Amino acid sequence: MNRRGLPPAPEPLPAAVVDAHTHLDACGATDAAGVRAALDRAQAVGVRGVVTVADDMAAARWAVQASECDDRVHAAVGLHPTRTTTFTEAEREEIERLVAHPRVVAVGETGLDYYWTRFDPDGSPPAAQREAFRWHIALAKRVGKPLMIHDREAHDDVLSILADEGPPETVVLHCFSGDAAMARYCVAAGHVLSFAGTVSFRNARALREAAVLVPDGQLLVETDAPFLTPHPHRGRPNEPVNLPYTVRDLAVLRGQDVAGLAASTSAVAARVFGV
Repeated sequence: MNRRGLPPAPEPLPAAVVDAHTHLDACGATDAAGVRAALDRAQAVGVRGVVTVADDMAAARWAVQASECDDRVHAAVGLHPTRTTTFTEAEREEIERLVAHPRVVAVGETGLDYYWTRFDPDGSPPAAQREAFRWHIALAKRVGKPLMIHDREAHDDVLSILADEGPPETVVLHCFSGDAAMARYCVAAGHVLSFAGTVSFRNARALREAAVLVPDGQLLVETDAPFLTPHPHRGRPNEPVNLPYTVRDLAVLRGQDVAGLAASTSAVAARVFGV
């Protein structure tokens, strides 16, 4: 990704935060120097660490390598639901090996994505996604690490499968996209809800209503970079450096002090990921 396309760096936050979900490789940080540069830009505005997340096998391998390049980086490893058309035994064995790495702090992203199945006839069918999701749930329970869930237009099935399988101790719904009713359900279940730049979009009324309901102890913030650049730079390239835009917007929405919200999300990241 061309760094010249990034929005202007935001004003530094008054308290440090953790980007709970980003994709450093997709942001262009594909070597040690690129990782350090991205984290230097982020740290300059108060983002003290990131969890870089895999979506395919190559990204899973790189996420682990990236976590070894810089102490500010941890990893999550799994196979994205849209990559599960074929999910071989060799891939499962490799994911299990990678997840055991001490700097891998979560299993994922996994879950269900029914959005893309409407547009890509060759994409992962729902049945394959559901089977892979169940496998990742079982893996998270075996290794005792948080489960990081991708849920796009599949709310009912995600929650149903979680209930059917029995969730691991810690569940993170990354880039939460549900409404207030779903937020209440997830909060009652003890899940952690992570909000990306979409919560700052002025037309995301249901999502913004949901964000107000989440207690501080169950709230994370993320970029999901290079996607979902927050308002007022929607459509521009995204990176962890942009997280303060979301934090400030979310603080206003929730009627909170920016420093207080930053500190509370940082504490949740420390508890959930050990970051």
